[in-house]
Amino acid sequence: MAIHLPFEKLSHWQQIAFASALIERMLPNYQMFSESSQFGSYALLRNQLDLVWQWLDKNQKIKINFNAQLNKLEEQTPDPEVFDSFGVFPALDVCMAMMSLWQLMQTNGTDKDHEDINSISRLSQNSVNYYVELLFIEESSEDIEAANIDEHPLLVWENETQNELFDFLKIAAETKRSCQLATEMVLSEGLSNLGIAIE
Repeated sequence: MAIHLPFEKLSHWQQIAFASALIERMLPNYQMFSESSQFGSYALLRNQLDLVWQWLDKNQKIKINFNAQLNKLEEQTPDPEVFDSFGVFPALDVCMAMMSLWQLMQTNGTDKDHEDINSISRLSQNSVNYYVELLFIEESSEDIEAANIDEHPLLVWENETQNELFDFLKIAAETKRSCQLATEMVLSEGLSNLGIAIE
């Protein structure tokens, strides 16, 4: 049950705010992986996302060297072939989503196919999808049908969150307050998109 949101209805600013809020929900997954595997810098990813939120605040005129940020991010991106824990996959999704966010910001609203924003939406959903599939396997459900996965509370919650966030930002003013409200909305449960408690 892939999410297909009409991102063409959002301004470039609204798309970046949407992507940033989704990554807020994904970031604790990277933190958990980083702490358990002793790989990567959660603080660096946290700082990068904070930088994007600052950029979204139009009262702050900040310049970002996108290539430098992408290079830093590349060094924090885990290789699934090196790690044998499940956590590497959601951590990789966070890094890929962050890369797409930097690329989205660079397009300056010229990407008419909305490839980067769609990619971030899918990466968030795919993280949940994969995790739920693993839960079914662990519970030794022989019959893992798409319908069963789609009805799992985590996936239902993921879809509802993306839809609510989209509906909010579609009519939201391009202000710092809107960013704060979007963040509060997606973190209101105090959980990542995989249901991990946010420290």
